Amino acid sequence: MKVQFYIDGRQFETAEVYHTGKDLKMLANIPLSTDLYLSLPRPYEDEIIHNEQQIDLSRPATAYFYIRRPFEFVINNTTCKWHKQYISAEELRKIGMIDPEQEVYIQAGQPAGELVTNDVRIDLAQPGLERFFSKKKETDYTFIVNGRGKQWNKERISFDEAVVLAFGKLDQSQSRAYTITYSRGMEPKPEGIMVKENEIRVKDKMIFNVTATDKS
Repeated sequence: MKVQFYIDGRQFETAEVYHTGKDLKMLANIPLSTDLYLSLPRPYEDEIIHNEQQIDLSRPATAYFYIRRPFEFVINNTTCKWHKQYISAEELRKIGMIDPEQEVYIQAGQPAGELVTNDVRIDLAQPGLERFFSKKKETDYTFIVNGRGKQWNKERISFDEAVVLAFGKLDQSQSRAYTITYSRGMEPKPEGIMVKENEIRVKDKMIFNVTATDKS
């Protein structure tokens, strides 16, 4: 079985799993005096590979090697530099000081951009300057509220918002009271009763039953 790996952005394949740092540099035409690094996932620091050091390429997380040079990219209109060829969504969040409630997108020739998911590593060595931006997470849920389909676009819903979703408005007079039950919700409490001033996390296809009673 052949093993695939990358050196400075170029893909290589070998049936021999053990190679020295010198082997890898010669394979990629990198001068032996140039430092070669193995890119490791956080929280580990990247490892410098010495010329006589032997590497097991079949070992997990042994796929990306690079030489240090500054790569430039733009995030939210700010130019940044990164010493690795590849960058993850987590690293972009940290550098760009992006709010956890926002997602990271790469322009990729599309006005709306392309979402950078946590399992993707962006190659900064590609032609052109990579441009990233952040925006609030997009959500699109469909609920069944009192037997009818309703659309919702936030990750949480409050008691008052559920009432408005059911009846179109909230009657705050002392004579009107509301009761809300839900099911098919988020674990660990997929069903229950909502109370005033309460809000819950939601998921697609949740069911809400909202009743209004007259106290008089």
